[in-house]
Amino acid sequence: MARVGVGERTSAIPTAVRGPSVYATASSGRLYLREVGVFNTTAVAVCVALEVATTAGTVGAGLTEVNISDPSHAILGAAFQTHTGDATVNQVRQASLGNAIGAGVIWTWGPYEFAIDEGTANGAVITCPTGTAQHLDFYFEWDE
Repeated sequence: MARVGVGERTSAIPTAVRGPSVYATASSGRLYLREVGVFNTTAVAVCVALEVATTAGTVGAGLTEVNISDPSHAILGAAFQTHTGDATVNQVRQASLGNAIGAGVIWTWGPYEFAIDEGTANGAVITCPTGTAQHLDFYFEWDE
């Protein structure tokens, strides 16, 4: 099993149903989310959430995933900067980021705890579920 990661700054402000995401693909097999980090880019507090997606909506620009543990591995999951059409999501975690640049949260899971089943609609999305949203720095790490 290989560890894969991706990180960026948001290009569009997340909403309650749109944001940076990682999705399994039609032939990816099951992905296992291991760590997600989200950090404030301004001196204004913000609420963030990690949500399970059951439909992808319309994803935006793709991100460049990186092999962390096995450079020869062909990456199977797909990460995206945002959505241009709403995803269908269910909240897993929520946190308030403090009013300081760099204030953040890192969510972690053990092996096989957060599974994303194979299929183009299954994924995880970082959202801003309440209040005023803003740009965020973020990363995803998963095993596949």
